[in-house]
Amino acid sequence: MPILLFLILHWYLSLFAQTFFHHRYGAHKMFTMTPFWEKFFFIFTWFTQGSSYLNPRAYAIMHRMHHAYSDTEKDPHSPLYFRDAFQMIWQTKDYYKALVDHAVEPEPRFDKNYPSWPAMEKLAESTTSRYLFAAGYILFYVLFATQWWMWLFLPIHFFMGPIQGAIVNWAGHKYGYTNYSDGDHSKNTLFIDFLLLGELFQNNHHHFAARSNFATKWWEFDPVYPAIKILDMLGIIKLVRAT
Repeated sequence: MPILLFLILHWYLSLFAQTFFHHRYGAHKMFTMTPFWEKFFFIFTWFTQGSSYLNPRAYAIMHRMHHAYSDTEKDPHSPLYFRDAFQMIWQTKDYYKALVDHAVEPEPRFDKNYPSWPAMEKLAESTTSRYLFAAGYILFYVLFATQWWMWLFLPIHFFMGPIQGAIVNWAGHKYGYTNYSDGDHSKNTLFIDFLLLGELFQNNHHHFAARSNFATKWWEFDPVYPAIKILDMLGIIKLVRAT
């Protein structure tokens, strides 16, 4: 069924771009890559995230703040300080936009050492780019949706990045189990982690923030880590921390 296949491919390709390029590379520098491959993954991220493209600088700053101030009032998206996920999403959006527009000045320790390509970022952040991707999603549904209920999936494509981020930031600090006690509320939400490509091993990740494999116990599996190992073996990236 083309619609469901499109939804699954868009979900996982967009999510891979977020966890591989924005999170593990941009925010944590778990591996390095050449300028060519950095630009390649910039374009890959723009193409897969489309209308919900995330700016690498804004993402890196917010994520580093999240680690430094996990589940405190300075955490930009801790569920402890919001009545529901929608309020958290809205405030996160506002702070993200302020970072993109340079309307706020973050602490210098957060605002450095992330991938930067101003021309690409300007294009990907533009209203024109976002609307063109949205129009492409609509056209695909016009051509291939055969039942009315399929159209209910369409908004997911428009807001895929915020939806994925909300699940990780909300569920990952409210539901699940802990392997380590670090003074915050991070959890491993194992039962739905396959939907988020390892991102819901929040407790593991907060304890080992620089570790490229988010799984730490024998029964846990981070599906992105084997891909990272393959890319390292192919010479596309160079792992800084391989464990």
